[in-house]
Amino acid sequence: MNAITIRLLRPEDHKALTALMVEMQGHYSVPCPTPAEILAGLATLPAGVDILIVMKGEAVLGFAAACNLYPGPGLKTGFFLKEIYVADAARGAGLGRKLMVALAELALERGHHRIDWTADADDAALLRFYDGLGAATHPTKVFYRLTGDALADLAGAAED
Repeated sequence: MNAITIRLLRPEDHKALTALMVEMQGHYSVPCPTPAEILAGLATLPAGVDILIVMKGEAVLGFAAACNLYPGPGLKTGFFLKEIYVADAARGAGLGRKLMVALAELALERGHHRIDWTADADDAALLRFYDGLGAATHPTKVFYRLTGDALADLAGAAED
């Protein structure tokens, strides 16, 4: 029987993680880059991005991707959790919680003082999962995003 392990992503894991990312995009019903594009992205991750993977044997069953943040409370560092995903076939086994525990351990090991993330407000199961971790919601914060034309327009705005 293969034990469950959680560790930081290594280059030899990229192919297996790519397959899981393709599944994830399908799960969310969003467009998916080609596997070659995903592999290229994994090969050139920006500094400060950490990806934890949960594995059983050689199979990657889930991942959590986080970026280092500064400043946080008291002008300390933190993590921003960008994505956590567990394969559909592996859900319900506590792997998401194990990933979050491992991310919390990594945060403290690195001297970080918090982990921030967003969640879809209409995903009740996801919100219960995060509530079960002991995380506090911050209803006074609003999440913003610049993308597409709005991003290009702002980038092209000339100062008068």
